Amino acid sequence: MLRGERGLEYPAARAARTVPGSDRSRTSQERSAKLTSFEQARLGAHPRLLLLLLARDSQARLADILSQVPATLCDKFQVEALLIDDASNDATFERATDMRRRGALPFPLEVLSSSVPRGYGGCQKLGFQYAVDRRFDCVAVVDCASDLGAANIEALVGPLVEGRADAVSMAPAPRSRERWATRLVGRIVRRRVASLHAGLRAYRVEALRNIPFALDTGGRHIDTEILVQFLFSGLRVVEVTPPYDGGSRGSTPSWQHIRDALRAVARARMQQMNLFYERRFDCAPQERGNAHYQLKLGFDSSHRRALAQIPRGSRVLDLGCAGGYFAQVLERERECTVTAVDREPLAPGVEVSDFHHCDLDRGPPDLDYESYDVVVMLDVIEHLRAPEEFVQALYQATSSIPELKLVFTTGNIGFFLTRIMLLSGQFNYGKRGILDLTHTRLFTFSTFRRLFEQDGFRVLHEEGVPAPFPLATSNRTLSASLLTLSRLLIRPFRRLFSYQMLLVLEPRASLAFLLVEAKAATAEREARVGPMTGT
Repeated sequence: MLRGERGLEYPAARAARTVPGSDRSRTSQERSAKLTSFEQARLGAHPRLLLLLLARDSQARLADILSQVPATLCDKFQVEALLIDDASNDATFERATDMRRRGALPFPLEVLSSSVPRGYGGCQKLGFQYAVDRRFDCVAVVDCASDLGAANIEALVGPLVEGRADAVSMAPAPRSRERWATRLVGRIVRRRVASLHAGLRAYRVEALRNIPFALDTGGRHIDTEILVQFLFSGLRVVEVTPPYDGGSRGSTPSWQHIRDALRAVARARMQQMNLFYERRFDCAPQERGNAHYQLKLGFDSSHRRALAQIPRGSRVLDLGCAGGYFAQVLERERECTVTAVDREPLAPGVEVSDFHHCDLDRGPPDLDYESYDVVVMLDVIEHLRAPEEFVQALYQATSSIPELKLVFTTGNIGFFLTRIMLLSGQFNYGKRGILDLTHTRLFTFSTFRRLFEQDGFRVLHEEGVPAPFPLATSNRTLSASLLTLSRLLIRPFRRLFSYQMLLVLEPRASLAFLLVEAKAATAEREARVGPMTGT
């Protein structure tokens, strides 16, 4: 439970809005409030800056920290301060409340206190929500336990105002205990990281709206989690070095803080590799339709293997074309004539001979299947709500075309990594991969084969496909080595080391087709024999 005066109207702030002739009159304030980010500054209104002070047992330092806020800051921003007291054991709340009542500061101050300790991260999240609700433009976070004073706030928010960053952190060079962990975190997130815990941080509030910060930790490693979220969201993060005069180098993170930070970035990286999923790290920009599907022809993949099964110049039906990338390659490189089918439109710039809108969950498209030589359906069957019904309907449409060739691929739930995860009690869906969040059915080699055989198809060829290591690592030597090793392991242990499965099928002739064929053969034979004479 929090206590404080959330809706307090400060006299100084009220006067600034009502001074006659002021360029920040109430009318202009209301107009500029409708603008986003720092567009207000271009029209003469200063951006709104929230100073978020996180305090616990900070009674002795509080006045000194607030006095360090540069007086010039109020000339460039509409400054307000929010102090969140994390259930201090001293008189931090009382001291801050007294300063607010006396009007001792050149900007409004609001004080909130928690009845139970919520931690550094918990208080920071409350402050972020406050900034979002009050529609601030940016928020600067000051950790009252840090040696980095509020005197550096103006330099901290500079890149935000200039439009060069969405987040800025200021931290001293890491000490020996933290240095190795900082380098390791940087390698995992693939960018240089100055420190695991910055005493000063600033964010654009509009950027905070785009990340699920409410799901973050209540611990001190929330700074690391927010850094990962910003990077995953494609937001700009800038780190600046504080000016030092030979004084303190800042606080050193505890071993628990370092451990928690490393664990958080490791889980985030595993999610990028589609081995793990957590909602808090699912903050990449949402892609519409099939935009997130990638054409995998630059290495040994299901796409390359499927391409090898299609004769040059074939008439191809591509069911679930996912933007039409594979269909376009068939036409340009294999001289095929392709009909692409999907419920989403073709990707921009993709052109094929024919395209049909169709939701495959409602069954195969109503087309003349006799006009095709090959039907391909790559990594689609696992997305259907009722794949058995789809396969049965597809067989009914193709059972009279025994020479038709069908190529299907899907993921192998028996892949050794998913077996290890299950053995350890994990079965985590992700954004991509075998356990894609949009997958409704999962298959092993046996169940994938049986799906088609029980509805009348004959399996002509079956093979395992290695994992797409080049998508997981940018190191070409490493990815090539892993692909080679995977292919070697698939030969004796296909069910265990195949990441995907490929089946080449043909429809068995249906009984109705065989009956028609038998009648035609009988009529032909009778015509050759002619009438018979009795004795």
